[in-house]
This record gives sequence, structure tokens and C-alpha cells, in this order.
Amino acid sequence: MTVSGILIAESLLKDRPLEGVTLQVRRVSRGDVGDVSAGQPLTWTLIEFDVEDQALPDLVDALMRSLDPAGGWYCDVRTAEETIVVFAGQVFRYTRGDVLGRAEAEAYGRSAGVPEAQLDWAE
Repeated sequence: MTVSGILIAESLLKDRPLEGVTLQVRRVSRGDVGDVSAGQPLTWTLIEFDVEDQALPDLVDALMRSLDPAGGWYCDVRTAEETIVVFAGQVFRYTRGDVLGRAEAEAYGRSAGVPEAQLDWAE
């Protein structure tokens, strides 16, 4: 079983690389989807990836260390059953479709500066 997600390259701290986990990259693209008023660059590099299920704890740990706490950055990943939303130093895990679990992650995202339109991760 694999875990799928999308990582925004611009969300990573310059001095803390994402390491210790192997990403199987499915697609890399760029688009003007950032919110400049929130302190984000306009153009983002989107890395669509999979990791093996057993690597999920390492991925979550690496993301919590590597994501920039400024600008409202997060990375969401999904298993067949769960959604995991990782912020700098914080993680939310909930069963896919769990409205209360999602609401907790969204509330934290708002408090961390995520623009409302970007609280749109897939279930």
C-alpha cells in the first residue's frame, strides 16, 4: 500500500532539507497559485509523490522539521483510510470523511496563516 501527497517545494525551509525518506515522484509541475498577500510566492513547484506505507512515520517527521512555519505551509498526504495534514511541528490525522477531524486541521491551519482558499486538501 502507498501513501500519496503533493509537496510544494517553496514550503521547505532553505536550511532544512527534506531527507530520510524516499519519494516516488509521479509528476512535477509549476503554477501561479500562491497568495502573495499571505507572504507566499506567486509561483509554486508542485511535487506529486507516493511513499511506501511503512515510510509514513519518517515522512511525517521529516515534513514537521522541514516545512516553513511562516506563510501558512502544510503538506497533506492520504492513505486509503486516512488523511494526514502536516504543518511545521504539528500533524493532524483523521479518518477520511471525518468532518470533526478535518475541522480541527482547518482551524489549526487558519491559526497558522493558511489562506482560506488553501484549506482545500483532498479527502
